[in-house]
Amino acid sequence: MADYIEAKNLRAAQGTMMTCTYCGFCKSVCPTYEGIGWDPSVARGRIILSYGLLRKDIPADESVVEHLYQCTTCKDCERRCPSGIEVVDVVERARRDLVASGKMLPRHARLVASVAAHGNPYGEAKRVQDALRLGGGGGELGYFAGCTAAYRNPSIAKATASILDKLGEEFSIVDEVCCGSVLQRIGVDEEEVKELMERNVEAIASAGKDEVVFSCAGCYRMFKEEYPRHVKVDFKVKHISEFLAERDIKLSPLRKKVTYHDPCHLGRHCGVYEAPRKLLARVPDAEFREMPRSKDTARCCGGGGGVRSAYPDLSEKIAARRVEEASFAEVLVTTCPFCVNNLRVGGSSCGSKVQIMDLVEFLEPLIEA
Repeated sequence: MADYIEAKNLRAAQGTMMTCTYCGFCKSVCPTYEGIGWDPSVARGRIILSYGLLRKDIPADESVVEHLYQCTTCKDCERRCPSGIEVVDVVERARRDLVASGKMLPRHARLVASVAAHGNPYGEAKRVQDALRLGGGGGELGYFAGCTAAYRNPSIAKATASILDKLGEEFSIVDEVCCGSVLQRIGVDEEEVKELMERNVEAIASAGKDEVVFSCAGCYRMFKEEYPRHVKVDFKVKHISEFLAERDIKLSPLRKKVTYHDPCHLGRHCGVYEAPRKLLARVPDAEFREMPRSKDTARCCGGGGGVRSAYPDLSEKIAARRVEEASFAEVLVTTCPFCVNNLRVGGSSCGSKVQIMDLVEFLEPLIEA
């Protein structure tokens, strides 16, 4: 029996889907399509599949679910689209309908269960504050480390804290739980995501913080764009690169060839391109060079949209292609722990010798206290 679903979330995007002319311009930029080569794995194909689900012209079979979950939500197709289709919104609406119909992928289900049980997708029992033990606890500045920097890349959180200490900033770690990005990307009901938002905003308000800085591009995007749609955000929200770019930081010389990878959530989603580059430009003797595709045309690392957890092989191939673009450099810097991890996996698979680092890890040893 064909498994048709009630696509309630997609109803609001019907006009958007009907606007797509299926021109195929999205094929030239989609990181998934580059590796798979099938139309269902590119934006126009996903629009057709989503419309088919809404109209009940197609069932939500395994192949449809797969193609809709292979999107990294990088938003490059939206940049290229002559019709201005909000592809990511359509894809995420389709995913919410699939999840509501019991079509959640098993690996995603484990992430959701972990967030419900532990407040993070990694199954870690310790709170972020206890895991990191950074910051003096006072001041009006909060640091939202994010799950990945807290539990998988603590060197990023420690480098951030060290930089803030060197600058004389009084801060403390936010008593945080998962920001909700991973759940929202894979289609979990928005009311569940809102509960996480409320817990984080309440924790920040209770600590008396009027400004919060973020290591993770995904967490930053949530607070910058998604949180205000559901909860009241009464504090300033800044990515750590924006925060540091506003300060007069003295850096030691470094004779290295350096390039920079724009995280999709920081760049195309939030428009933050210049702050990281301003900081890299301040490093004396460093030779900075852009990759062929950078800023709004930067290629995705392949880790977003739940792709890394559900389709690790595909994610790795996308990351490898991105690292190969940086073959001229000695150091590839980015500004998201998740990008760091996925690019390192890709770099290892393609035998790259490029050192991959987060911006704060790169800058911390160069900052003169």
